[in-house]
Amino acid sequence: MSRIDLPLQPNGYKVQWSYLPRQFSAEKIEEILDLFRKFVPTGDFTLGKPVREFEQRFAAMIGTRHAIGVNSGTDALKLSLKALGVGPGDEVITAANTFIATVGAIAENHARPVFVDCTDNFCLDVDQVEGRITERTKALLPVHLAGQMTDMPALMRIAQKHGLPVIEDSCQCILGDIDGRRAGTFGRSGSFSLHPLKNLNVWADGGMIVTDDDDFATVLRQLRNHGLKDRDSVVRMGCNSRLDSLQAVVGNWLIGQVDFITDTRIRNATYLDEELARIPQVRLPRRFSNRKLVFHLYIVFAERRDELLAFCKEKGIEAKVHYPVPLYLQDGLRCYGYTRGDFPVTDRQADTMISFPAHEHLVEEQLAYIVQTVGEFYGV
Repeated sequence: MSRIDLPLQPNGYKVQWSYLPRQFSAEKIEEILDLFRKFVPTGDFTLGKPVREFEQRFAAMIGTRHAIGVNSGTDALKLSLKALGVGPGDEVITAANTFIATVGAIAENHARPVFVDCTDNFCLDVDQVEGRITERTKALLPVHLAGQMTDMPALMRIAQKHGLPVIEDSCQCILGDIDGRRAGTFGRSGSFSLHPLKNLNVWADGGMIVTDDDDFATVLRQLRNHGLKDRDSVVRMGCNSRLDSLQAVVGNWLIGQVDFITDTRIRNATYLDEELARIPQVRLPRRFSNRKLVFHLYIVFAERRDELLAFCKEKGIEAKVHYPVPLYLQDGLRCYGYTRGDFPVTDRQADTMISFPAHEHLVEEQLAYIVQTVGEFYGV
């Protein structure tokens, strides 16, 4: 292959991380603004018709009876735990390498997060879960990180054995599946984020909870809306966590494109896998033939990672690290008493993983430029 060079994008990179400028180009913005112009005169701003339509379409896409729109993926987790009755003195088992939102949702319910190390596909090591269960354990909260899937069949066997509910953090894994069963459908509920950098996104924060449990769905709908059963009847203490109708308008515009977004990311990741696997200093995470990996993030392990990261940025590739400091070592979590070395796989990943752009708006020339740059760094 001949040597590739690329022009700089408006943000100063040749391969840009964010796809939002392409996803919401001037022409597409006008399409959405036209929808706003039609919607705004209705005044249907709070839990309006667009929210109900988006919930129905989301539930159909995931394959559940219910979808409940809330104002963030974090609240989707927080309210799901609250609906289970998680509270002071309880413990919730989750992954040591997750994003702070997962643990924040546990903490906001005044419960204690109990961490388990991850595997090399970035998800909870299910083999370690049973050893962390105590009489205080109230729930299991697996995280499908980076578009990868936790071993849910194995985790559900443990949950059933111990009579524990499972709340899935599917915020980074929309349309991921195991043997055709989608993320968010194994446990009591699944939580999704609609943050602007998710595979299905809106123009601000937003979230969705999916469940097949009719009673659980009723409780969740009440919790997101001040605990109201109807306009004048408060039946439980809730909060204001309604998905905005304006954001649902955006969601309804984009939801029909999720298959294209997902399929293109998988195709781009497959290209990068095949090419980067030829470089000895790069190691791919484990791939599973029976799991659909949707690549919210495309992550590999690399020798001399920090040097490679700097080199890529110098060459115009907007690479990142998710996450350079493990969550359990962050200052804000010192109160839980964990110390460096408690989760060795998480630590090793934090030192070696690097994330490359693989989103749906990249062209093959840009993907090839990533491979060329990594090979150039290692002298391959």
